[in-house]
Amino acid sequence: MTHDTITLGEVALEVRSKNAGPFWVTMELFMRDEVSYALAADASYVNEEVVAALYGVEAGAVQLFRIPSLNVVKISFPRPISQGSLRDRDMHAGQHHVPLALVRVPAPVA
Repeated sequence: MTHDTITLGEVALEVRSKNAGPFWVTMELFMRDEVSYALAADASYVNEEVVAALYGVEAGAVQLFRIPSLNVVKISFPRPISQGSLRDRDMHAGQHHVPLALVRVPAPVA
């Protein structure tokens, strides 16, 4: 039996990342409704280990905040390269959300 999947980006209202100071990145999954929030909040799909693997950071440093009243999952982790340093390729962390948005989850049942 196969299950249809969809990306978090496809099921979310918005997935964004932003600079949270020179040493941290914050990402937010704004989900459309309770059903899509349940997918994003499910620790089987979005957890510290998944984020660590996507962004090359220590799982123990990843902070996850699930906010069901807003249908939002917020994720913060230390920047691998500090903001503005010579090797920093995204000073405002505006593109860090892309790998998270591509995480596959089961398609919601209509």
